[in-house]
Amino acid sequence: MLLLVDSTNRALEHKALRSMFEARKRVFIDLLKWDIPALADRFELDQFDDVDATYLIVTDGEGEHLASSRLLLTTRPALLDSLFPGLVAGDVPQGPDVLEITRFCLSPGIGARQRRVARDALLVGLADFALANGIRTYTGVAELPWFRQIQTFGWDCRSLGEPVLHRGQALVGLRIDIDATTVAKLAGAGIVSNAAAASAACAA
Repeated sequence: MLLLVDSTNRALEHKALRSMFEARKRVFIDLLKWDIPALADRFELDQFDDVDATYLIVTDGEGEHLASSRLLLTTRPALLDSLFPGLVAGDVPQGPDVLEITRFCLSPGIGARQRRVARDALLVGLADFALANGIRTYTGVAELPWFRQIQTFGWDCRSLGEPVLHRGQALVGLRIDIDATTVAKLAGAGIVSNAAAASAACAA
C-alpha cells in the first residue's frame, strides 16, 4: 500500500510513521553511519520532520514500512539551500512547484524482490504525486553512486553542479523534472508500480 502522510492526516498514520522513523534509523545511522542523532535510540528524525513535511510510505499488509521518501517545501529552508548550497552552480531551484526529496529509504532485511517492488512503487508514486499536485521539479542531495543509479531510472535527472567531497563521500545536488511523459519513461526503464505487490511479496 502507498500512503500519503501530511499535516491533514499525520496523527492518523502514527504506525506507518513510527515504522518509517525506525527504518530510517536502521538505514542511515546503523548501516550508513551518518553522524546524526537518534531519538530514544530508535528513531531518526531531524528539524525538517515538522508539520510541513509530506511523506510517501509504501507499507506491507500490516502497515509496516517497506519504502519511503520525505518531501520538503522549497518555499522555506530545506536541506539543499540550508546545508548544501555549494552543490549548486547558480541558484538553488525553489518555488511552489519545486519540492525537495529527502530520506529516500528502503527497509533493510526484506529481501531483494520485496525491496525492488517497494522501490518501484515509491518511484512511480513520486511521479504520480508530482503530476497530481502541480509539481514540475524535485531536487535533492545524493551520494555519487546513488545519483548515478537515480539517473538510470528513465526520468529526466541531472546534476545541479559538480560533486563535492563531504565527510569522505562525494555528494551531488540533483534535479528531476517531471512532466506527462515521466511515468512512461519510468516504465520504459522497467519501473512499474504495483503497490499491492509490495505487500504480497513481503508476505510471501
